[in-house]
Amino acid sequence: MPTTRQLSAPRTPDPFAGPVDRLSVPAVLGLLRAVVAEGEDAQGGVAGLLAGEAACPAAVTALEEQVLRSRSALARLRRRDHELSTLFSSARELVELQDVDVLLRRLLQRAHDLIGTDITYVAELDESMGELYIRAALGSVTPGFHEVRVPPGKGLAAKVALTRSAHWCAHYVDDTGLDHDEGVDAAIAGEGIVSMAGVPMLMGERTVGVLVAANRTPKTFTTEEIALLAAFADHAAVVLRNARLLERARTSAAEAEEACAKLTGHTAAMERAAALHTELTAAVLRGGTAEEVANILGVALHRPVTIVDRDGAQIAKSAAAVAAPVGEPLPPATAAAIDGSRRSGRVVEVPGGSRPAAVVAVMAGETLLGAVLVEGPHFALEPVDQRSVERAAQILALLTLRQQAVADAEERVRGDLVSDVLGADCVYRRELLLRARSRGVRIDGLRTPVVVVVDPDERRAALRAANDVAPGALAGEHIGTLTVLLPTEPPLEAARAVRDRLRQAVNGPILVVAGPAGVPDGLQERFDLARRCSRLLIALGRTDLAACTDGFAPYLAMFGTGREDLGAYIRHTLGAVIDWDSERNTDLLATLVGFVDANASPTRTARSLGLHTNTVLQRLERITTLLGPTWREPEPLFRVSVAVRMHRLASSL
Repeated sequence: MPTTRQLSAPRTPDPFAGPVDRLSVPAVLGLLRAVVAEGEDAQGGVAGLLAGEAACPAAVTALEEQVLRSRSALARLRRRDHELSTLFSSARELVELQDVDVLLRRLLQRAHDLIGTDITYVAELDESMGELYIRAALGSVTPGFHEVRVPPGKGLAAKVALTRSAHWCAHYVDDTGLDHDEGVDAAIAGEGIVSMAGVPMLMGERTVGVLVAANRTPKTFTTEEIALLAAFADHAAVVLRNARLLERARTSAAEAEEACAKLTGHTAAMERAAALHTELTAAVLRGGTAEEVANILGVALHRPVTIVDRDGAQIAKSAAAVAAPVGEPLPPATAAAIDGSRRSGRVVEVPGGSRPAAVVAVMAGETLLGAVLVEGPHFALEPVDQRSVERAAQILALLTLRQQAVADAEERVRGDLVSDVLGADCVYRRELLLRARSRGVRIDGLRTPVVVVVDPDERRAALRAANDVAPGALAGEHIGTLTVLLPTEPPLEAARAVRDRLRQAVNGPILVVAGPAGVPDGLQERFDLARRCSRLLIALGRTDLAACTDGFAPYLAMFGTGREDLGAYIRHTLGAVIDWDSERNTDLLATLVGFVDANASPTRTARSLGLHTNTVLQRLERITTLLGPTWREPEPLFRVSVAVRMHRLASSL
């Protein structure tokens, strides 16, 4: 049976075939040590190890090449292990270290040491400007290098950031593939940089910066070095991301803490405002005073509080407030602030750091009732506290209106009592006595009627003050006249007492006339007499004095019981002169008045009227023709003089 011949490819001669297939144990161990040895001549070592072995030269050469390849691979593995160990250390520090700048510097130091470049730096991207700036650097020697800002698209780093991929060059200045910038090139030239490589620092789809390694000599960067640089760039990106997250977290924490503090303060202010509102409401319900409102507000605000009336006079203050001097006006800045608060209805700060620090007007509709003054070294009230001050002003307005309503009601009651007393009917006498007694007034003790004349704007203040003239006094308005009925009997003493009391509350002239004292049944007649006397004094130009009717009895007697008697007397005495002036449009009556005032002296009459003496004499002759030849004799002249004065007074009334 024929045999099949097996064909095979020609075999390559094996250099280890033959006697060298078997090496001694010491030779094998030496070869292994040569593989793992560092810094020794592998070729000389292998030849020496195999010197005593039966090995052909080709086998020795093959063993030497194999040992060199093995040692190179082992060195790469060792270097890779060192790089990985360094990266692991950096990864641990990413979690453990909180200081971003320290961590960036350590990353740069490791990259700087492993890659072995002269300069290593991180250029962070300013997203608002699109520029790169040096965040951290190692190996730089010029101070201005850290201040460089790389415009978008300029230089290698900007190209890396724009393309999101690594780039490197052996000669930066001569690289025509880059868009150069004079400022950037000057900084690089200042550092003496020749070659450089950059890798992007990516955070998802965003580029946060560039990690750059540079040499001051030409260098061709290997792919392994670029890969290692990219790994450190990833770590640096994580560092920047953590830095931004940490900064954002710190900012959020600070904002949350600030918001919490504001909320706490606002809550405390709201609680103070609620407590203040409760106390002020209770003060209204129990009929509190302005002093009570000032103390409540001062305790709530921890500040001195003063309350003034519409004229600026202090009417109440808190415990810590300083009493204002009586009669001293408010400073102009404070008055202006009150006027501003009157228009706005809000708290207004007083400028200039003066006292008070802020004011709020107390208003009732469009009427100014006063103001609340808040003192302090500076004005820093919370909005809630400002609203509390405004609420206190409203409460004060309510209390003021309530007090005014009570006072108005009391004034009306007392006014009705005055009218009833002066016009009392015996039928209602008992009822009147009971009503007066409920007000602390004994009608049987009223002796002296007093009439008061003041400016219309001061009538209300005068009426309120008149009720406090004396115990048992009764004040009110009767037939349009402010009247006070007093138990005091001496009329002039009563008039002076009333005027002294009203002077404390009234600005302007005060005319007080007391009628004769007597029993209550004649009060109406004595009141009429005092009222007529007040009108007489006003006609005489006396509007600011205290008087009694006894001092003006002659004039009152000439008036008679009414104005008609006076008119008849004047007409009977001066009718001819008055008619002459009316018919001929002359002024003989004025000459007659001047003649009477000059004590019947023609010369002084001419001087007072600004006329020539002959003119006066001519007019006196005409008057003699009208009044008769005897009018200048003593008794007729007296009657003419009285008629002239009464005519002048009657014309004024």
